[in-house]
Amino acid sequence: MNKSLLVTSTCLSGLAAALCLLAQPASASQQMAADMGCYNCHGSPKLQTAPSMASLAEHAAKARGDDEALKKRAQKLRAGSALHPIAAHERLSPEAAELLVRWLSEGAK
Repeated sequence: MNKSLLVTSTCLSGLAAALCLLAQPASASQQMAADMGCYNCHGSPKLQTAPSMASLAEHAAKARGDDEALKKRAQKLRAGSALHPIAAHERLSPEAAELLVRWLSEGAK
C-alpha cells in the first residue's frame, strides 16, 4: 500500500471513529432508557397516566440548547411530586437524569 493511500485510509478511519463517538450519546441514552425501564411506562403501549416518549420529547424540545433549562428539567424529573412520587425517577442519578432529558430534548431517537 502506498504512503498517501495509507494516510487517507487512516484519516478516514479516524473520521469514522469520531462520527461514531458523536452518534453515541443518543444511542447510549436510548439504551439507558431501555435499561432503566422508561419504556415500561412511556413506551408502546404506555401506561394510562404516563405520557408517551413522543410527548415527553416534544415537551423537552422547548429547552433544547438551554443548558440551565435542561438541568432544571432533570432536577424536576428526579424530584417528582408529593402527590405522585415516581420511585424510578427518584432513583436516577443527577447525571443520568440530565442525559435522559438531553436525549429527550433532541427527539428521543
